[in-house]
Amino acid sequence: MELIALVVVAGYKLSPMLLPKADVTVFSDPACNLQKATCPVTLPSGGRIELSLGARAIPLVKPFGIEVTTSGFAAERVEVDFVGVDMNMGYNRPELALRGEGRFAGETTLPVCISGHMDWQATVLVETGNQRIAVPYRFATGGQE
Repeated sequence: MELIALVVVAGYKLSPMLLPKADVTVFSDPACNLQKATCPVTLPSGGRIELSLGARAIPLVKPFGIEVTTSGFAAERVEVDFVGVDMNMGYNRPELALRGEGRFAGETTLPVCISGHMDWQATVLVETGNQRIAVPYRFATGGQE
């Protein structure tokens, strides 16, 4: 019985890390293709978040750059959570480093899917002093853009 209680408590404490909670979720334009352009989103409060994946053809099993630019508000921390839409590809949420006012950068590596084609969701998670903002973006790898 104690083991079950320990598992439940550990799961509860780790759940924000595995399933991030957001105070505000703003959806990106589905027509914006991250493999061809930077994709901006305007927040309800008037601020702006832009995501750019450094490589125009996003590589698999090779590091590529990620850049998030924020404006109109003070971002304290930025992470980008990459998940396979139809297949669990493991935990992949790099924290980006501040590289100048409102500009955060880092890199990640996406694993290979055995079928070649893979649909992904990259959720930008921005923490401000009083809220957490989530902006999900969809893209595909493996020959179809």
